[in-house]
Amino acid sequence: MPKVVDESLLTGNTLLEWSIAEYDEHVRPTAWYVIMTAVGSVLVGYAILTDNFMFAIIIVLFAIIVFLQSHQKPIVIPFRITELGVIINNRLYQYSELKDFYIIYQPPEVKMLFIETIATMRPRLRIPLMDMNPNEVRELLLEFLEENVQKEEEPLSDKIAREWRIR
Repeated sequence: MPKVVDESLLTGNTLLEWSIAEYDEHVRPTAWYVIMTAVGSVLVGYAILTDNFMFAIIIVLFAIIVFLQSHQKPIVIPFRITELGVIINNRLYQYSELKDFYIIYQPPEVKMLFIETIATMRPRLRIPLMDMNPNEVRELLLEFLEENVQKEEEPLSDKIAREWRIR
């Protein structure tokens, strides 16, 4: 469980840091909104026809969240690699909570650091590399974590979210 960083929490020296956006900001054309509205309407209609009202509510809430998110600027948050763990905004993930990492670097589309956690119910940490040198980040993290060399592509969920511009 990540710890909230405050004055009393020791985090070790900061070895590398950069700023990341809270989420990817997408420029979506009008056609995207028309298509997603049609898909959402079909899904809500299907949910109502099958008496699955919870699914209909989830689709409507998802549409509201995506709409509101598209009209806001993402918050810029700090990311730091320290001697004791990684800090995202004000949360410290100690190295003992982390399993391994891998970097997918296929510019300009994908420049991402993924860190897997030990907890099965916690999602992987997804950190944009921005303009950071991936080799420098890799060399630094190798001092603390194992690299998962089996992973050579971004996760399917991230690929779909990027292609459909929903994350």
